[in-house]
Amino acid sequence: MGWESTVVEAASSAGLLGLAVFAFTEAALQPIPPDLLILPMAAAASGTGAYLAIWAVATVSSVLGALAGATLGRIWGRPLMTRFKQERNLARLEVLLERYGRAGVFIAALSPIPYKVLGWAAGMGRMERRPFLLAGFAGRGLRFGLEVLLVGLYGDEALHAISAILDRELLLAAVMVLSLALAWWAWTWWQGLTDDGRAAE
Repeated sequence: MGWESTVVEAASSAGLLGLAVFAFTEAALQPIPPDLLILPMAAAASGTGAYLAIWAVATVSSVLGALAGATLGRIWGRPLMTRFKQERNLARLEVLLERYGRAGVFIAALSPIPYKVLGWAAGMGRMERRPFLLAGFAGRGLRFGLEVLLVGLYGDEALHAISAILDRELLLAAVMVLSLALAWWAWTWWQGLTDDGRAAE
């Protein structure tokens, strides 16, 4: 991986503080996913307290980093997009957030879709802070929690399996988006049923 592995090793040597800085900066600016640090830290950890600490630090730091990215997007995103003649893409981002809002943030937080991109877009689109944070905590908490839990339960086998999945980011993102779309459809269908079991008119 070259320079990426050097950065991950440097962050790893600082323990939970390194994880906090790494997860924070990834959600706002830098491109290396925090999973590359979370997974080996979870593999080396022992005890429920250590697993919970890794999960909590990664989740909170990542969401706070996304909030910082949203703030940067709010201040500088629109001028930068205009300067580089990206008004059309800016309009698309605004429509995306207007239509999908929390669902879009949740999908980006849970999947390999760049979380920072939607964070900046949320800032540019003036998305309300509370739903942004709630969706981020739900998505990042679920993603990192599952990783730590699986590595804690199954060790190196889970570590290798998760790493292999992360290497296929586009496929994983597509599967997650499809799964969430199906879940949303099922929930909407269920909510539309009347008490006698027939769909509401």
